[in-house]
Amino acid sequence: MERDPFSEYLIHNEPNKKEKSYSWYTAIGLQDVDGLKTSDYLKDIAIKNITGEISFDEATRLINSYYERKPDKNFDTVEADKVSINIAKILLDDSFVFSPVQYLDIHQKIFSNVFAHAGQIRKYNIYKKEWVLDGDTVIYGDASFIEKALDYDFREERNFDYSNLSKDDFIKHIAKFISRLWQIHVFLEGNTRTTAVFLIKYLKTFGYTTTNTTFAENAYYFRNALVRANYKNFKNGIYETTLYLELFLRNLLFDENNELKSRHLHVNWEPSSKMNNQKISIINYPQLSTTIRNHTFNLYENLKTKAYFGRSDVVKILELSVSGASKLIAKLLAFEIILPVTGHGKGKYNFNVDKFIFE
Repeated sequence: MERDPFSEYLIHNEPNKKEKSYSWYTAIGLQDVDGLKTSDYLKDIAIKNITGEISFDEATRLINSYYERKPDKNFDTVEADKVSINIAKILLDDSFVFSPVQYLDIHQKIFSNVFAHAGQIRKYNIYKKEWVLDGDTVIYGDASFIEKALDYDFREERNFDYSNLSKDDFIKHIAKFISRLWQIHVFLEGNTRTTAVFLIKYLKTFGYTTTNTTFAENAYYFRNALVRANYKNFKNGIYETTLYLELFLRNLLFDENNELKSRHLHVNWEPSSKMNNQKISIINYPQLSTTIRNHTFNLYENLKTKAYFGRSDVVKILELSVSGASKLIAKLLAFEIILPVTGHGKGKYNFNVDKFIFE
């Protein structure tokens, strides 16, 4: 059984090692917002940094050298590895100024060795089809208005009076502020990871040290919660809500144990009680797009006799990119169509035949 390389250090008595472990664990986990996975080599580098064998500069040099020698490199993994090092380093730096300049600077530092446009405000409008919205998009800020919107949100937040605020009201306000900031979508890419890092550093100014695994293990949920906080469709009875983001923040700050499942955020999700506890036929499951449904049938047909399967099987059978396979697996996990399998290393799954009918 593959052991989590960070588990020993997350409970370490030495504060420096413990803080480094959480920073690395969070940094690596945040890559999941874009369906990216880090390499095993990056995890080895992280452990050496946690134990003090190498500095962050040496970690960067090693990962650069590693990919210079690797002719068959996957660029999604390259991005995940380099960005993880940068995020871990930023999270361990206590310096922070509450300003739009800081927000831009965080993006620049996270993606400086990945994107040519690191730290730059986007110049044109964008839209993104969201699985959680059944293919619809959030309406993002107009490119010509980004700087004004950014200045306005920071000014409003800077002038907000937190005194005598209850914990519940604190959570609600932070959820609204951070969701508005994300909705502007200042950058072409990397908005969620930048917003997450900014949020963690901002929360430190309130005395909260986010030394738990909420971000590391629920980054995809965090992104979907931001989406739902900024989407409304009155025609279909769907309204903006920060409820999901509040549940996430309560786990992050108050160590609560709210269930964080992305399938609960899907606009067509219905509680299992409405399913009468009967098995669900994939062909009649309304939450699934036609593409995901077809992929599921194809995978099941090819893998139903295997005890477990991994991402490489998905890539091979469906002829997807590694990133595409990772995103599909994340969606199938969110719906509990597949379940993680333990005892065979990380990233192994099987089909949830107790809940679904695949034929």
